[in-house]
Amino acid sequence: MRYVSIDHVEPGQYLGKTIYSANGTVLLGAGVQLTVYMISTLNRIGVTMLYIQDPMFEDVETDDMLSEATKQGMIQAMNSTFEAIRSGKDWNTQMIGSSVDSLLTDVMSNKEVLVQLTDIRTKDNGQYIHAINVCLLSSVMGINMGLNYQQLKELATGALLHDIGKTGMREEDLLIPDLKGHHTWRGYEKLKSRREFSLLIAHVALQHHERVDGLGLPRGLAGDEIHLYAKIVSAADTYERLVHPLPPQAKKLLPHEACEEMMAMSEKQLDHEVLLQFNRIVSVYPNGTAVRLSNKQTGVVVRQHRGLPGRPVIRIVQGEASRFDVKELDLAKETTVFIEAVLS
Repeated sequence: MRYVSIDHVEPGQYLGKTIYSANGTVLLGAGVQLTVYMISTLNRIGVTMLYIQDPMFEDVETDDMLSEATKQGMIQAMNSTFEAIRSGKDWNTQMIGSSVDSLLTDVMSNKEVLVQLTDIRTKDNGQYIHAINVCLLSSVMGINMGLNYQQLKELATGALLHDIGKTGMREEDLLIPDLKGHHTWRGYEKLKSRREFSLLIAHVALQHHERVDGLGLPRGLAGDEIHLYAKIVSAADTYERLVHPLPPQAKKLLPHEACEEMMAMSEKQLDHEVLLQFNRIVSVYPNGTAVRLSNKQTGVVVRQHRGLPGRPVIRIVQGEASRFDVKELDLAKETTVFIEAVLS
């Protein structure tokens, strides 16, 4: 598979990864042959990047930590929860708990894999994909930091529901500096009333926009006043917002650019120790990404090295259709070659 801009997708190519609707149903399944109408529709609903199948890279997988069943179930659980809240109905905490258990089972079975955020988002499913990605990143960091299963479940649940306070709010309300109306307070109020949840889960929603330098919202907490769970979720949320900004027309950073930006936030917005853990678990050049190297060759990332996220294996294809020359360059061994740019 290759990861390409939708502007470069052509009719007749085959979709590499399934795209889900906001309610968890399959919008387009992996393997479907794309038509002009499909590409136009995907563009209209906000899809900007796609995985497509490519014979030269048919063995390249995205190394997803989560199974398709887990992802689909989590989107359905999030959609059901948020729709119930919007309509003023009771919501099913058991469904959320089961989703978190499924995620943790998958993560603990694949904890040697670097996290690659590869799900295709649309205008409708974006908030759910964001929540799942924040949950995934937070959970992997939590495992690396030695949290036990009960702590991991609290962390993952708080991460999945960190933005629950935004539900039912208008976009313009999110910009109003009324702290008691801030989505963090609203989320805290929604979660603290659920006896099935630990109060720490509610505090993740309340504290995930606090900063370690004391300049955050809503209470201006600093340093150790901020719970570890919230510090972890803050790092995951920050990364997700840098690579998938809201609104969509805001500047979008590539994964390696987002990691560099976050390191500049160390001990200001983000906790330094949490940042160190974050940089150990995230893939800055996901599989399928086209890159240009410092030796001016171009290729596609095909494999990762745990512990060396910036030094993946690159497949370089040269020549014409009848006589291709294919070679792989392992940047962990070729120490004088660097990735110079990411190509769309």
